[in-house]
Amino acid sequence: MSLPHHDHSAADHNRAHHRHSHAHRTFAWALVLTLSFSVVEATAGWWANSLALLSDAGHMLTDSLSLLLAAVAAWLARKPPSARHSYGLARAEVLAALANSLLMLAIVAFIVFEAMERFQRPPQVNGGAVMAVAFIGLLINLGIGWLLARGEDSLNRRAALIHVIGDALGSVAALAAGLVIYLTGWMPIDPILSVVVSLLILTSTVNLLRETLHVLMEGVPRGLDLNRVGIALAKIDGVRQVHDLHIWTLASGQVALSAHLSIAHLGEWPRILHEARHLLQDDFAIGHVTLQPETIEPQPLKRGAYVPAQHEQHGHAH
Repeated sequence: MSLPHHDHSAADHNRAHHRHSHAHRTFAWALVLTLSFSVVEATAGWWANSLALLSDAGHMLTDSLSLLLAAVAAWLARKPPSARHSYGLARAEVLAALANSLLMLAIVAFIVFEAMERFQRPPQVNGGAVMAVAFIGLLINLGIGWLLARGEDSLNRRAALIHVIGDALGSVAALAAGLVIYLTGWMPIDPILSVVVSLLILTSTVNLLRETLHVLMEGVPRGLDLNRVGIALAKIDGVRQVHDLHIWTLASGQVALSAHLSIAHLGEWPRILHEARHLLQDDFAIGHVTLQPETIEPQPLKRGAYVPAQHEQHGHAH
């Protein structure tokens, strides 16, 4: 006989709703500022014939799209669970982070390609105009970065922040390129600095993409050891065995767990469940818990046994 139990408190949902509401407002403000200045910078870059400015404007334009995706995802994440989406739509933030990561990779590839063309035929660049516009862009990017950095940690926020950091680095590169061109007239500095900034952004983007894919593949969250959690559950008095243990990320800050616990007597289940829930929340910060007790044992079991996932038989019945 087995009775599954799922725990997801109203307090968890209220905290998540408040966090997503604040994130939605932050992304909206960042979107307005970024989109407005990207138009100004693109116009100035075209007039000054500067790849550094145009690439920075391209960053900011795509940042506008990334922030729009982030804002929409934060808005969707505020929606409560429904009959169709029992966990709600919090994972929209993860999908937005994935889209933004892929978009950033495309931008880096375009800037490097354009820089190669300019190495062969360096155009004339108006250094003074580049410096002035880049300095204003740097101030705006620092302000947006400050707004985003104050929010709670999430893949969605980190993806947007990487875009903004890329913009800030692009503004610094454009400022430096404008200064060198203004003082020396050496035009190749414009595409050189554009490539340097793109490669710096590439490292952060690849790391974020790897983590996002890990979440989408239901990987065990960073900082959690599956075997350690299983052994801790198996040490609860009355638990004979822990198996079919799975831990994954629903969305940023929301970790879920499911497991089967073999026990000797079903009458002990309320106490075991209470201890298990507190153990998982207090020691591992896991709030979404589904535990299934089992009293039918196909073979004698030692008290406190934990069966790692790699040792379980796939497709077995309980």
